[in-house]
Amino acid sequence: MSAQRRVALLVGVVAVAAVAVVGAAVLSADGDSAGTQATTTEPGLREGRPPLSFALGFREDDEAQDLTQGAALYQRGEIEAAAALFAKHDSLEAKVGAAFAAWPQGTLDRLEQLAKLYPELAVGQLHLGLARLWANEGDPLEAWRAVGEAEPDTPYAIVAGNLVHPGLPRGLPAFIPSFTAPTAVSKLPPARQLEALRRAAERGGVRGQLLYGVGLQRVGRSISAARAFDEAARRFPNEVEAQVAGAVGAFDKAAPERAFGRLGPLSKTYPNEPSVRFHLGVLLLWTGRIEGAERQFRLASKAQPGSALAREADRYLETIRKARF
Repeated sequence: MSAQRRVALLVGVVAVAAVAVVGAAVLSADGDSAGTQATTTEPGLREGRPPLSFALGFREDDEAQDLTQGAALYQRGEIEAAAALFAKHDSLEAKVGAAFAAWPQGTLDRLEQLAKLYPELAVGQLHLGLARLWANEGDPLEAWRAVGEAEPDTPYAIVAGNLVHPGLPRGLPAFIPSFTAPTAVSKLPPARQLEALRRAAERGGVRGQLLYGVGLQRVGRSISAARAFDEAARRFPNEVEAQVAGAVGAFDKAAPERAFGRLGPLSKTYPNEPSVRFHLGVLLLWTGRIEGAERQFRLASKAQPGSALAREADRYLETIRKARF
């Protein structure tokens, strides 16, 4: 495995790409980027069964609990028990789970059928691509690209992006503010945090707007997050962090130049601003330019030692260092 590929895989461990957010905080009290992770296993050798993953958000109803438990049982190889839980429900997620539990008997045909019946739902398209890949039949990329067309503002779209671009870090670059969330918000139950952030954003301050965007990112709603960041950038043209957030939110693995086109000029206007340097490093890392990313992380770390951004920069530098050995 190349050094670049090792970096991509390891950086995915610290990337913010939420798929299963039940019981996980939207924002941590110390303001770092530690959040929920993508739970879908990235395909390697196609042995065994294809991975199964549901984006259930903060749902706590009986079906959500059964689906969560069923997916965990499936992952552990307790297929009969998983199938029994999926059979209790009639949602598309349950149908997908049941089809995967029957692997390989009829699984691909069933997923093809479900994707045609529910073309507007990303969960079917995502798992159709996985079934095609494991069966070595059909075009998985076609199905994964359809995820973004069906429901682009979902964790499923982020996971599909991981699969379409396997050589890049998993998830999407996260905007990390230099300030932390108010304690009154970070201490709320996870399901209530995002609503509290939304209300704070409506009050009009730049920090509230940016924190709401961060919260949206962490629950896998990347399109909504980009809109929140763009609104902050529009309303606060002289706030450098708002401009940085707008650039980071514009990142697209298929068209990264849009984000660089916004962030690059900021590095000339604000050459010593740690937020600019750190996030430029993140974007460079997400496009495979590792040496350039390291340089920006070092500049960010030295610009404001001991700050949240310096800690994040050091964490990425350590991740890159480990990947080289």
